[in-house]
Amino acid sequence: MYRIFHTPEGVRDIYNEECQQKKCLQENIHKVFQRYGYKDIETPVFEYFEVFSREVGTIPARDLYKFFDREGDTLVLRPDFTPSVSRACATYFSPEEQPVSLCYTGNTFVNTSGFTGRMKETTQMGVERIGDDSPEADAELLAMTVECLLKAGLTEFQVSVGQVDYFKSLLREAEISRETEERLRDLISQKNDFGVEELVIEQKIKRDLAYAFTELPQMFGSEEVLEKARALTQNACALAAVSRLEEIYDILKMYGYEKYITFDFAMLSKYQYYTGIIFQAYTYGTGEPVVKGGRYNELMKHFGKPAASIGFAIVIDNLLLALSSQKIQFEDCEKIQVLNYKREEREQAVKKAQKLRAEGKNVSLRLIQEVEE
Repeated sequence: MYRIFHTPEGVRDIYNEECQQKKCLQENIHKVFQRYGYKDIETPVFEYFEVFSREVGTIPARDLYKFFDREGDTLVLRPDFTPSVSRACATYFSPEEQPVSLCYTGNTFVNTSGFTGRMKETTQMGVERIGDDSPEADAELLAMTVECLLKAGLTEFQVSVGQVDYFKSLLREAEISRETEERLRDLISQKNDFGVEELVIEQKIKRDLAYAFTELPQMFGSEEVLEKARALTQNACALAAVSRLEEIYDILKMYGYEKYITFDFAMLSKYQYYTGIIFQAYTYGTGEPVVKGGRYNELMKHFGKPAASIGFAIVIDNLLLALSSQKIQFEDCEKIQVLNYKREEREQAVKKAQKLRAEGKNVSLRLIQEVEE
């Protein structure tokens, strides 16, 4: 019986000041989305399994919450917004004719192991720019990421940018098996220099290509990293990926946000649908990224409308944790004014409360209970 007073593992109640702070944070971020011209969309909390299948390239099936409907179809709780929004976009919009800019707010559900210490239900806010393959779109979403974090109250944070196409170009040149690719991807993501070196020697990859792979784990920093990436290879596709990053960085200078940007060629997402730039934002107070995003030019074809796309998701729970750790409060999060009154003062109290509410104030009326002698 005691279980009815507790939440299951991986989920929790949010209430009082924390809940107010969360709502205020979401309002502030939503204003940024609106200023950039993004329109709201709501997708179902559960979808058909095929929307998040292995072919789409989202999280492993074992991490999905799966169940059946009355017709016997397999449904899953939404683990990731991007496939859901892409499915909806293919249904209701025509991104092949003109770009579609959508934003969302909602919860995602991932059945992670209890040993990871991660929540199984998290709130995310994000945007998707569908039907736009330009470097300007890449730069815009990075600029929006910076603005959202500034609007949240952060002053010290970094947006780390990777390039999946650079890595994939080198992989195609290496001609190694899918299993070996995955091992190499994991080792580079973990910045395991020795592991990468052992693997390329084991696979007998040619010397210049092997050297490029062994350098990737340590290729992070500012503009100088782009110069190093260019010097490591003659691969035309890889060089095109570097040129793209250089152009994006030049555009970010126009926004005035370049100081928040670093590059990390070891960043390789577990989501297989990413095709171009990927990025994550970090700050003090949480070991997890507060923002995750990237370009996914191949995803929309799974829903019948091929369209180059890019998006990002802000993990609100991680951001709140960071704000709390840094003791950052929302200045524009309105307080509740409490009006205490005695029963004989009821009419005056109600009128005063209504007047204050009409002026935009938050007012709570509280009757003073008189103690009988």
